Amino acid sequence: MNLYLFRIACMFLLVFQFSCQQKSTKQQDLHTAILSQIDAIQGDVAVAFVNLSDPKESVLINAEEQFHAASTMKVPVMIELFKQQDQGKLDLKDSVVLINEFKSIVDSSFYSMDIVDDSDDVIYSKIGTAVALQDLMYSMITVSSNLATNVLIELVDAKNATATMRELGADKIEVLRGVEDTKAYELGLSNTTTAKDLMIIMRAIAENKAGTAADCAEMISILKDQQFNSIIPYFLPEEVKVAHKTGSIVGVHHDAGIVYLPDGRSYVLVILSKNLKEYDKATEQLAGLSKTVYEYMVGH
Repeated sequence: MNLYLFRIACMFLLVFQFSCQQKSTKQQDLHTAILSQIDAIQGDVAVAFVNLSDPKESVLINAEEQFHAASTMKVPVMIELFKQQDQGKLDLKDSVVLINEFKSIVDSSFYSMDIVDDSDDVIYSKIGTAVALQDLMYSMITVSSNLATNVLIELVDAKNATATMRELGADKIEVLRGVEDTKAYELGLSNTTTAKDLMIIMRAIAENKAGTAADCAEMISILKDQQFNSIIPYFLPEEVKVAHKTGSIVGVHHDAGIVYLPDGRSYVLVILSKNLKEYDKATEQLAGLSKTVYEYMVGH
């Protein structure tokens, strides 16, 4: 009887080892496939992926390299808004009078946003009127409104947003300033991030660690309404839902999101890029990276 049990145990051990080796090989194949695709892109690319259903499955490529954060920095601002509401410092249902005047972090001189450089032109018709904080936050994420972002950053303070990111375990992301602070930009003072830090932040939202469960659910709902969908969701089936935030400036195109599969599993994927030579072609290639990760997930 003991010999029989021993043989059964050995059989299960061999099956387990084979299963682990198979999973490890598939993960290595994914890593290799992504590297091959990155090599074809004219520019610098970083990728961070983690399977939330099995966090041991992850891929990190150039994940600690610094990138200009572009509009991905708006996710930390959203998290900070919910945090300060929970602390009683503000109420997202409250309104503020929308003013297009902000202070440079360099010398406190005033500057204004230009409608031509903003992805949200509707909000400019509301200048001088009262707008709810939750509406500004929604516009900041879904249509990447720069005017709304600057109003909210001045409200919560960029330093507080960065400090909260540190509490979540994101050690390198820096929220320094609002958008279009030209004097700061010329001095090299820009918001920066790494793929790994954005992965940590998006995972914290997905796992209800970036705030209360209700707050995180609301953040996910807002992120799912993202209007710019040319990278992570682009090649994915319609039934796959993506809660994500993009970012783009000259030669830079980012996307960071939580991908929800119909079978209930989910994963976080972050794709960052800079020094892109052919922006439109590179954007489609970046979307191809997302497709590769999706095919890996549904293939096992």
